[in-house]
Amino acid sequence: MTFSVVGRCPLRNQFGIAITTSSIAVGSRCPWVRAGIGAVVTQNVTDPRLGNEILDLLADGFSPKAAIQRKTDRCAHSEHRQLTAIDSQGRTAHFTGAKTLGTNAVAEGKNCIAAGNLLSNSGVVQAMVAGFEVSGESFFADRLLAALRAGLEAGGEEGPVRSASLLVAGEQSWPLVDLRVDWHDADPIGQLTRLWKDYEPQMDDYVIRALDPDSAPSFRVPGNL
Repeated sequence: MTFSVVGRCPLRNQFGIAITTSSIAVGSRCPWVRAGIGAVVTQNVTDPRLGNEILDLLADGFSPKAAIQRKTDRCAHSEHRQLTAIDSQGRTAHFTGAKTLGTNAVAEGKNCIAAGNLLSNSGVVQAMVAGFEVSGESFFADRLLAALRAGLEAGGEEGPVRSASLLVAGEQSWPLVDLRVDWHDADPIGQLTRLWKDYEPQMDDYVIRALDPDSAPSFRVPGNL
């Protein structure tokens, strides 16, 4: 039903997630990031509460492995959950409950981890890690999207995907990138990639407008040219 990649860019101190699923609006409940702390995905039969709660534990000094274990040991219905996490040191961890749907798998790489369920084959996640690691793209978000496309090309889910999301934490308390395709009948990953290409040239302008609006460029819209 879902496949995702969680990654870290040590050069820019960024954390990010690219994720897609057959359900509507995956970005509203599955990916979670926090500046300076890490990134978490909660998927399969999703409990959105786990994302922020695991990030809280990472902020308190727990390793990803200890944070995930603490939550799955203490939360009801953990057998339905699939969780991945990365922290500021690049450490990764994961959990796949016994009732996770269909063919499910996890693969870890350098500064990344990929996971999925209801997959067409277990090699999808390893293809995602390879896509993240070998991508020559200059922007971190491009590497996350390259991993997502690699997973799709390797077989993706058993059925078609319908929504996709790209979420990246930078230096500020709000996400640097928070882009979503909540529903697309044919190609949500392609739509998300095009959305990112449109957003990327404007990305830093929105940060400047928040921190120092007097020095920010115009919006280049009618009335503010």
